[in-house]
Amino acid sequence: MFTRALATVATAFMIAGGAASAETVYLTAGHFVDPVSGETVRDAAFVIEDGAVTGRGTKSSLKAPRGAKTVDLGAAYLMPGFIDMHVHLTSDAEDGPYYSLSLSDERMAIKGVKNARKTLLAGFTTVRNLGAESYGDVALREAIDAGEVPGPRLLVSGPPVGISGGHCSDTNLLPSEYRLKGEGVANGPWEMRAKVRENIKYGVDLIKTCSTGGVLSKGTALGAAQGTIEEIEAIVEEAHARGLKVASHAHGTVGIRNAIIAGVDTVEHGSIMDEATIQLAVEHGTYLSMDIYNTEYILSEGAKNGLLEESLAKERSISARQRASFTAAVEAGAKVVFGSDAGVYPHGLNGNQFSRMVTFGMTPMQALRAGTSFAAEALGKTGEVGCGDVGCKADFVAVSADPLADMQRLADVEFVMKGGVVYKQDGAPQAPSF
Repeated sequence: MFTRALATVATAFMIAGGAASAETVYLTAGHFVDPVSGETVRDAAFVIEDGAVTGRGTKSSLKAPRGAKTVDLGAAYLMPGFIDMHVHLTSDAEDGPYYSLSLSDERMAIKGVKNARKTLLAGFTTVRNLGAESYGDVALREAIDAGEVPGPRLLVSGPPVGISGGHCSDTNLLPSEYRLKGEGVANGPWEMRAKVRENIKYGVDLIKTCSTGGVLSKGTALGAAQGTIEEIEAIVEEAHARGLKVASHAHGTVGIRNAIIAGVDTVEHGSIMDEATIQLAVEHGTYLSMDIYNTEYILSEGAKNGLLEESLAKERSISARQRASFTAAVEAGAKVVFGSDAGVYPHGLNGNQFSRMVTFGMTPMQALRAGTSFAAEALGKTGEVGCGDVGCKADFVAVSADPLADMQRLADVEFVMKGGVVYKQDGAPQAPSF
């Protein structure tokens, strides 16, 4: 697929983690699929310095700076690195429902190291980790940023904040005599504020809350709202005052509406939305992160992985409705972004969702934007990630044929660069294993 010009610079890029390359790089490809302009540019060329794009043009208009290392991808189709708005790096799909009680926090953090690498090699150069015990995701982000382990750019929530007995509590599986509550459990506006402040103290990038029950939580109903509008407003007000965004897990209509009215920035899942609720999201400018791929894995592999029958029944009841809500939201012009819930299915398979987004209503370019420039907008990082313009981070992925003709190609990218460092070439990892 790609020319061997890369071989001359591969050694220079064989470093781990999040550190950007200090070298000047001249990156060329036969095509650049630009989600910002919506156009495919032929014979694209980029100059990269200190991990960011400092020059963009075509091979004829933009020449390699003197002394630059050339990375020539031949006729490949280059794109900005992908963004997944909803992952769970510190757990695996095969862990079963009791993992948070049977695995130590330290063990889960180590899983995060493995899964961060898988996610990066799948082409996802920026992700939001929504939920982790004992701030293991904060430690993982710090290790990646320090160049100690390879992984995507991480925005992390730490322990999610929610009510007793709700989806955000991992102690619902325990009998009553234990009388324990999860790290993020709070009741009433002031307790919610205290939990937000605690999470911020320990270094999170955003706050996750739970506004309804969930598929994988014991004893919670998908359609039942969790937390009052006043409680969610307290979370939002406290987070926004400190410059943090809020993501709300919400499946049922009432909980979704409560979250939107309270001012959350993104609604996760959004499974049961009527026309009025979708219109409310449009009016408020709320982003919808809807995971329409993982249902396939849950229904085919969930029983084998030990999921509770209660959870399997909830997934069977919700999968078709969620996809219908996705279609309706796209048709209504809602702000739908790429969020896959990786960890519910195996990490590294994130790219499968692109083709499903097309199947259920998006154009190929809409789906690509949802996982690049539009997701960057939802993160408040327009012009930084999910783009290929001057000033953007040098995060790129490539495949050998036109992805807009077959979006399933994005499930198996052949080239990955993050911050000017090549991590995958011709389908093979170029960074050390950890």
